Amino acid sequence: MIGREIAHYRITAKLGEGGMGEVYRASDSRLGREVAIKVLPEAVAEDPERLARFEREAQLLAAMNHPGIAQIHGLETSGSTRALVMELVPGATLAERIERGALPLDEALGVARQIAEALEYAHEKGVVHRDLKPANVKLTPEGKVKVLDFGLAKAMDPATDRSGPGELAHSPTLTMGATVQGVILGTAGYMAPEQAKALPVDKRADIWAFGVILHEMLTGELLFAGDTVGDTLAAVIRADIDLEALPAEAPPALRRLVRRCLERKPANRLRDVGDARIVLDELLAGGVGEERGAPPAIAAARPRGAWAPWALAVVATAVAAWALLQAGAAGPAAGTLSADLAIPSDQRYFFQGDWGSPVILAPDGESIVYGAQATEGSSSAVLWTRSLATGAEHPIEGTAGGYAPFYSPDGRSVGFFAEGKLKIAPVDGGPALTLAETVSGRGGAWAPDGTIVFSPAYRAGLFVVSARGGEPRPLTQVDTSRHSSHRWPTLTADGKGVVFLAVHHSPEFEKDAGLRFVRLDGGDEHAVLPARANGAIVGDRLLYLRETTLFAQRFDAASGELRGEPASIVRNVQFDITTWRATFTASPRRLIYAPGNAAGGSRLSWLDRSGRLLQEVAKTAVRSDDGNVKIEIWLAAG
Repeated sequence: MIGREIAHYRITAKLGEGGMGEVYRASDSRLGREVAIKVLPEAVAEDPERLARFEREAQLLAAMNHPGIAQIHGLETSGSTRALVMELVPGATLAERIERGALPLDEALGVARQIAEALEYAHEKGVVHRDLKPANVKLTPEGKVKVLDFGLAKAMDPATDRSGPGELAHSPTLTMGATVQGVILGTAGYMAPEQAKALPVDKRADIWAFGVILHEMLTGELLFAGDTVGDTLAAVIRADIDLEALPAEAPPALRRLVRRCLERKPANRLRDVGDARIVLDELLAGGVGEERGAPPAIAAARPRGAWAPWALAVVATAVAAWALLQAGAAGPAAGTLSADLAIPSDQRYFFQGDWGSPVILAPDGESIVYGAQATEGSSSAVLWTRSLATGAEHPIEGTAGGYAPFYSPDGRSVGFFAEGKLKIAPVDGGPALTLAETVSGRGGAWAPDGTIVFSPAYRAGLFVVSARGGEPRPLTQVDTSRHSSHRWPTLTADGKGVVFLAVHHSPEFEKDAGLRFVRLDGGDEHAVLPARANGAIVGDRLLYLRETTLFAQRFDAASGELRGEPASIVRNVQFDITTWRATFTASPRRLIYAPGNAAGGSRLSWLDRSGRLLQEVAKTAVRSDDGNVKIEIWLAAG
């Protein structure tokens, strides 16, 4: 093959080979550049149907233009030989770099951030890599990252909707002198569990592989490996994921990110790699840490029934002196309600993340809805409801996979996102109703007239739809010069105005992030105040986060403007940087929030309007002998 010409490309050296064919270095006589040429195997070149589909996929891939993705230049034919012409990327592969040992933390973060950015771009174009691994990532001499073979696993797959063990031989892995077995093993270790089971895959398979690569960069060791293909796939499906192997200097936010990428059930995995890129940006800037109220590290998977620190962090909530804002009381209201939040041995509760279901208070403040998932034997998280007065609780029918819930005005139903859809379901039983298609919902709010405002995707404006069904219509249009997302809507008391968070996924636009107002009929959209987290309207007050302190300020629903001076309610409120969401919920009588240091326990305190400590009442999240967690909930006066 050396010296042969394919079209106007002269082959000069062999670079490697894998299940997808042989790869050569070649000289482009027309443009005077060096390229890489991948000669397709006969199984593709001689199958008209597969070749036609491959050409369609190649056209899609060639249309991508991103500095972190190796470019496809064309598809050429010479006699019976079919070859793909690609950008020749200098430098070593990430696999070769890891062979020398684990990457220092700052280097690993930088590489991971660039991989995430490339994946984010491709996913937005509808392209899934399906074979992401260190061998498909190049590190150029200039320190840039290039992801190779984007989408080619799908292009080579003889079945359009599968990518399982039976198709591993078609992996586009590029290795020097690789045997077929070596190619298969190299691929199997980075496959998502659903891939290993020969199930259909989507972008979440790339997010799993990204988590495996991030873990490997930080530890220098393969996360999943076996003597045979079967052993490796079995490890992918069932083996414990050891986060304790991560270096001691890995910050809590990074450990949590790895854990979220490596959720075996796709429904519970990080939904968008753009959220991972945001966390990495913050870590590289030195901005994510416990001092900013970031959530604590998620511990490694533990045996069934074991007490897990991340479970404690979720239930370690406190209820602040909400009555102080309403009446200026000098101390706690008379009487408290003591509630036990049981932690079954096979359950875990979630506040945070795009798959999380933070506790939400009913409009009357008498009950809550939260998300729980069995660590074993359950296919997805489920929404639960609980009475604060009696402690009675039960799962809500039809809410499997549900996250980001919100109540109806009468508290009898709940809206939520699940399985790529916006749904509603009666709290006390009954079938769920699908209202709209979504991608990765970012919050909803339910107006008294039955209108629901919702964000259908992590990069989208707001839409409205009737709770009785019908066609959704857009409410806001994202100004892409300043923002990339409108999310977490909350309604004014009269149900005619909406306050929502407008943010941009690029850090350079962080200064433009803020809460905005729009009328439900689409009129009078304007900025309310700078902010980086969701707000909540309760009566005539707007609650919002400044750094990690929760403030309340009078809000004029007619004009959509703030009035008077802000009052500090509580400090150190938990904030999820990946979704720009603070963990708090409020009704006119109660306020529940998750402390930023919840994993270590917290104190329930009464504060005055300025945030001055009046009295420390009790520790929260005290585990009793029966395995429950005690939460003291103060009743507000009036």
